[in-house]
Amino acid sequence: MNWHKEIGQKLGLTGRVLIAEEGINATVEGITDSVQAYISAIREQSFANLKETPIKTSPGNGEAFPKLKVKVRKEIVALGLTEVEGEDVDPNQLTGIHLKPEELKAWYENNEDFVVIDMRNDFEFRSGHFKNSINPEMEYFRDLPKVLPKLVEKHPEITKKKVLTVCTGGVRCEKASGYLLKKGFKDVYQLDGGMHMYMDKFPGKTGEEFKGTLYTFDNRITMDVSGDGSDPRAKERREIIGECQVCKAKTERYDHCAYDMCHRHILVCDDCAKNHIYVWCTPECREVSLKTGPEAMKQVGVGAVITDGLPYSAAPGIGPKL
Repeated sequence: MNWHKEIGQKLGLTGRVLIAEEGINATVEGITDSVQAYISAIREQSFANLKETPIKTSPGNGEAFPKLKVKVRKEIVALGLTEVEGEDVDPNQLTGIHLKPEELKAWYENNEDFVVIDMRNDFEFRSGHFKNSINPEMEYFRDLPKVLPKLVEKHPEITKKKVLTVCTGGVRCEKASGYLLKKGFKDVYQLDGGMHMYMDKFPGKTGEEFKGTLYTFDNRITMDVSGDGSDPRAKERREIIGECQVCKAKTERYDHCAYDMCHRHILVCDDCAKNHIYVWCTPECREVSLKTGPEAMKQVGVGAVITDGLPYSAAPGIGPKL
């Protein structure tokens, strides 16, 4: 922990580093030379074998993180199986087969018979995902034990099929794929390096397999997947699939539910953001907001009069509490 703090501060990095017995998950931002120095130091340090750990890079904006945070946690990404089922899944002992991005590309091109299960939260899925992928509609990753029986009930043959789990950087799939195996799935893979690695391998050429944009857990909110600009038609080919919760227009703009005790991320287009003072993720949040009155609404940071008939979304209120 101290090592990461010291080297991060020395290199002027910002970001988030999570450390657990099962591994490490770090996302940092800085000038290119500093980031490369951090990667080299990670590879060369002697206290853990991280020489082969997948490390991905993407353009930043200098404002992705306000500061550097290094934390020790019980789990890198909380699934909470010990509390729910009495026994955790150790991804070092039980996990799905790692599928390289090039192999997945070939699967799509050869019309391989497989099923993609997106292990991200519902709000991430809404703005971008792989073609024909299944959305388990999780509010949080720890909801997987709760939603999996419903998914199997809806797709009875899925446990016998070739299944590929996907997530942003591959971290959640290390444990999620193992959990599927534990629950009787026969043929389980995980996308090596996650969606991020796939975008790196095929910049600007993912339009046929991946639709939309890639959500990120930093101040960028989403990551442009149309490449480095070398292909002028890449942006034209990229399809926007996210829908505004108010008017259903295509958008990739995220906003927060206006009820400050919720603050979930929802998709709201530019026009609706300009035309409406408040937008809620569910009718329930709208109702509670109006009952608590103007003083509570001011916590959202918008000084405005509350009126009846403001828009809200009837869609499930699923997203992060940021």
